[in-house]
Amino acid sequence: MKISDQARTAAQDLLDFIDVSPSPWHAVNTVEKQLTTAGFTALNEAHAWQLEAGRSYFVTRGGASIIAFTLGKQALTDTGFRIVGAHTDSPGLRLKPHAAFSGDGLLRIGVEVYGGPILATFTDRDLSIAGRVTVRTPAGHETRLLKFDNALMRLPNLAIHMNREVNDKGLVLNKQTGLPLLFAESEDGVAADRQFLAFIAASLGVDAAEIFTFELNVFDTQKGTFWGANQEFIADSQLDNLASCHAAVTALLAAKNPDSTSVCALFDHEEVGSESATGASGSFLADTINRITANTGLGAEDRLRALAQSFFISADMAHAYHPNHAGAYEPCHHVQVNQGPVIKTNANQRYSTNADTAARFITLCASAGVPYQQYAHRTDLGCGSTIGPIVASSLGVPSVDVGSPMWAMHSIRESAGVLDHGYMIAILGALFNS
Repeated sequence: MKISDQARTAAQDLLDFIDVSPSPWHAVNTVEKQLTTAGFTALNEAHAWQLEAGRSYFVTRGGASIIAFTLGKQALTDTGFRIVGAHTDSPGLRLKPHAAFSGDGLLRIGVEVYGGPILATFTDRDLSIAGRVTVRTPAGHETRLLKFDNALMRLPNLAIHMNREVNDKGLVLNKQTGLPLLFAESEDGVAADRQFLAFIAASLGVDAAEIFTFELNVFDTQKGTFWGANQEFIADSQLDNLASCHAAVTALLAAKNPDSTSVCALFDHEEVGSESATGASGSFLADTINRITANTGLGAEDRLRALAQSFFISADMAHAYHPNHAGAYEPCHHVQVNQGPVIKTNANQRYSTNADTAARFITLCASAGVPYQQYAHRTDLGCGSTIGPIVASSLGVPSVDVGSPMWAMHSIRESAGVLDHGYMIAILGALFNS
């Protein structure tokens, strides 16, 4: 298989993006920097907006969701919006507010399970923490990003001598008692919380008493890599769904003077149901669209006309066929890595795709010279969902669910294809330029 330099560069850019974005807050911060460098103007939801035709803007909410857009050359009532949606969060482990506790000479960190990770994959990895910390300031408080690059924590496996059935029955971790992470040796006479907060405070250059609280998640310090005989695959954490975020932002940045108003919406909390102020079930996207239409002089009737002309692509990763587990897949829907983006269909509307929107996406693929595949889940297995049905139902816009194929979804170390990421960038670019 021949992998072009362009495809390798795009894949390396993705790995670099993930490696500096170990939390949703870091992901949005990374995107903000990219947009600012490209000339996008930052907006504030609390301020009045003054938008100019042909200009590009972005707005954030809650630090972990961001919407970027470029106003198109054509009237919204003629072309509508071209929207790509993805999510910034990934399943994993989040620290509890009072995370640290000690016993048996060791300091351990208590965690909650966020979403549906494959818990066994967190064992015996070089783990660290990243997220945001709220600290007291003379003006009140402010939020600061925190990321430790070095390995801080570990979840060691129980030796096989004490768990003889692990290879036959699999590793089962109790979510309350089996997941606390080993962090340090306890300091005599120092409370666990105080020891941990002092460590956090020192990294921020503040006193521990100035910390109000934090939102921190666990991440794997191993960087992303290429693998395979021809280096045709990639491995990293958070491919689901930072790969889609990266593809969407890359495509938007490449869309110069599009005819249609192009929107890239990246949401938090998809992995836990999207029902939050920063999730896709919240008002963020609708609020942003309403303000765009109001700033461009559209009334309520014209806003509805614009939405009727719009198209939404929900970009989230797809399940690639794993030959060691053939029975887990629908027989006629074996999606292959490095063979193009996947159109995801579910009769019960777990995905938003219908015949018309699938045809529209296939047409875009043809215009971009990109192959495509189609996926349906086994009928006797529960099917996951995406932000596609949520956004489609709230906005009333035609929608299709697509994604790049990958292995080991929700593992701390996921895998995908080099070619597929370039394909996804190309097809999303075709949307923004349609």
